[in-house]
Amino acid sequence: MRRRDFMKIIGASAASWPLAGRAQQAAVPTIAYLTSRSAESDASMLVAVRRGLNATGYIEGQNLAIEYRFADAQYDRLPAMLAELTRRQPAVIIFAGLVGNMSQGLRDSPIPIVFNAGFDPVRTGLIASINRPGGNLTGVLGLVGELTGKHFERLHELVPKAANFGVLQNPVSSGFDNRVPSDATDAAARLGLRLRFINADTDDELEGIFTALGRQQIEALVVTTSPFFLTRARLIARLAANYRVPAIYARREFADAGGLMSYGFEVGDSYRQIGIYAGRILRGEKPAELPIIMPTKFEMVINLKVAKALGLSVPPTLLALADEVIE
Repeated sequence: MRRRDFMKIIGASAASWPLAGRAQQAAVPTIAYLTSRSAESDASMLVAVRRGLNATGYIEGQNLAIEYRFADAQYDRLPAMLAELTRRQPAVIIFAGLVGNMSQGLRDSPIPIVFNAGFDPVRTGLIASINRPGGNLTGVLGLVGELTGKHFERLHELVPKAANFGVLQNPVSSGFDNRVPSDATDAAARLGLRLRFINADTDDELEGIFTALGRQQIEALVVTTSPFFLTRARLIARLAANYRVPAIYARREFADAGGLMSYGFEVGDSYRQIGIYAGRILRGEKPAELPIIMPTKFEMVINLKVAKALGLSVPPTLLALADEVIE
């Protein structure tokens, strides 16, 4: 082949490279990750989501793009964020940290949505049934209310002399089809405990609440799950330590941040399942035909260092039940 002809071929090929690159880029699907929480609070959950996507053959940056939106526990931002993402038309939206006031917007969404919810999605009308959700929705449940009784039992075992328990809740996220109040009341009655419910939805309120716990003679605290609390896990754990209040949490992030103990579903496994569902939808499956996943793995984490600082001796029976002990 003459040099001039060879250079023509190379030139023609080079001219086509940008077009081929753009075509390949256009073929990469985009999904969205929308959360009512923050980038910091969701870091480990995002690792699990990507692990689930990888299991279905999708790798971010290679054959998948992900757009992220974080509401930082400012729930009033969520409708506009969902609407903005819908206009961008991703292939799938993952909605993490779902709160009840979003139900109507989710039902109306033309985009397939995989959600994580701590409330009953059937009772609230979000989906038709657990086995066949219907519409464009499917996801994973967190079973928040169902764990409340266990929280009281575990904390009472650790501080058996405590008779006055408090329940710290976020009024926005706990006010929508939440079983926590009734389950907490039942658990307290069963264990012979006095109970007080405490609401907080600002940082100043959190500071004031812990300052007042001693005056209210609250000896132990059950902290409910909410995006607001999870984005402030370090603050709440620090306040509980400073005011020497034994507390239990539904998410292990609190124990990792310096909280006394946690008991709840294994978050990493649940969010891996969310990633798998998103990948399956990308491959053509319909969310209406993907049954809601109920968590089957639970974990208890005890922060032994915090227990010692509070002057608590953890019973051997409780240590034996722990999946992880932080020393």
